[in-house]
Amino acid sequence: MKKFFYTVIMAVVAITMLESCLGKGLFDEYKDWRENNEEYFEKQANSGQYTMLIAPWDPSARTLIRWHNDTMLTKNNLKPLITSTVDVKYQLKLYDGTVVDSSYDNVTPGDSIFRTVVNQVVEGWMMALTRMHVGDSCTVIIPYQQGYGSAEMSETLKPYSTLIFDMKLVDIYKYKAKE
Repeated sequence: MKKFFYTVIMAVVAITMLESCLGKGLFDEYKDWRENNEEYFEKQANSGQYTMLIAPWDPSARTLIRWHNDTMLTKNNLKPLITSTVDVKYQLKLYDGTVVDSSYDNVTPGDSIFRTVVNQVVEGWMMALTRMHVGDSCTVIIPYQQGYGSAEMSETLKPYSTLIFDMKLVDIYKYKAKE
């Protein structure tokens, strides 16, 4: 009986310590940032400038896309599968205009190219890339739920960040069309 009592006390102490270490949690700590990001996404969704993409694998997953090229000119170009390796050029910004990352700093594998497998990127990128054809340029706005969620990726890229990508699908790596 004594062992049981001490085990319960230790469990209560451990839970109390854990709760005090976590404080209110990231959800509350980043409340203003999260709300501003959500408000920005909703404003863009209602602006009429973007097309809402819904993931076929998750009807609650949504991302916004706006093409900058005439998609009639690229409609017969290759389109990546979720398992395709693609070459993309991109710049990532936050809703406040802060530039976070850019492929334009890359020199490998080629000039400004970021090479990745479609299913190894954030869900919002997967949704956009599988709708694009080689040669398409677009702006993609990804809510935090389809981005990095509550993860703090860097000092600049905070939890609950809406991601804004200006991107171009340059090629599908090592894909040869049948002639």
